Amino acid sequence: MKKKKNSRKENFQIVNPYAAGIDIGSRSHFVAVAPHLMDDNVREFGCFTSDLLAIADWLASLNITTVAMESTGVYWIPLFEILESKGFEVKLVNARHVKNVPGRKKTDRLDCQWIQKLHSFGLLRGSFHPEGKIRGLRCYLRHRESLVKTSGQHIQHMQKSLQQMNVLLHNVIFDIMGVTGMLIISAICEGEKDPKKLAGFRDKACKNSEQLPRRISST
Repeated sequence: MKKKKNSRKENFQIVNPYAAGIDIGSRSHFVAVAPHLMDDNVREFGCFTSDLLAIADWLASLNITTVAMESTGVYWIPLFEILESKGFEVKLVNARHVKNVPGRKKTDRLDCQWIQKLHSFGLLRGSFHPEGKIRGLRCYLRHRESLVKTSGQHIQHMQKSLQQMNVLLHNVIFDIMGVTGMLIISAICEGEKDPKKLAGFRDKACKNSEQLPRRISST
């Protein structure tokens, strides 16, 4: 006997009736609200500050309380901060978790409606986003990390250039970016070529002496 297919459909309960969904773009944002609030429930806005404020005003006029948007690049940041400052509960969701549904057509208009629908059912989980001073501190730390990595690359370029010119500075001092190394490199850039004079820039804290390396003779 063939098993009967279960024809029962799961009905999702709306937990956020005043929820909005936003599809973030580089040139425009598509915003959707619940169909019961108005017939034309999807609008397209620009990305300038006046447009972002218009989004907040439109949502406020419809008594929207919570908004979900996808985390696309950095385009979401200005709108997120404006909506948050206006008192909206804003959820930042991973775009991969929202849009990867097989068989569903993907357009900006349909995407924002899909986000709104999932958010109204309470199916979206917001990503962690720190508040206030912690957010600013995180930006500083990330920027510092980027500068450290970049500086490391520039030091490698300097070492490579010195090696190509057969200036074996790294053979006599441990750190070419230290006091001794920077004094010697600065002198070289100013045209100094005398090894004895360059060795005279040795800092007292340098472990190696000013004596030039002995020549290796073949026997």
